[in-house]
Amino acid sequence: MIVVFWVLNGLLALAFLASGAMKLMKSREDLAASGMAWAPHFSAPSVKLIGLAQVLGAIGLILPPLLNIAPVLAPIASTGLLIIMIGAVVVHIRRKESFVPALALGVLSLASAVIGFVVTSS
Repeated sequence: MIVVFWVLNGLLALAFLASGAMKLMKSREDLAASGMAWAPHFSAPSVKLIGLAQVLGAIGLILPPLLNIAPVLAPIASTGLLIIMIGAVVVHIRRKESFVPALALGVLSLASAVIGFVVTSS
């Protein structure tokens, strides 16, 4: 189970780190041009905050269990990322856009949280 935990968290961390870093580094207009049509409809600080939350969540998936310092923070980070993805699914459904990528990341975040709580409790 620990191997599944590390593989899943590694893949999630890469996805959220890339997505979050892009939101932090690009302007709303550049994000819209790259396919994130929702970005101009949110304030610039909101987009940056979403990106920051994704980057911090990605770090939280890896560092606590890797350093063995409060490893329970990894499933808590997964839960936080799940909440972000629930919000993303809602936004995409309301805008009549494809919500499948956000839903997939949400389901994987849920799996990571469940596995993480099981692994850290044993």
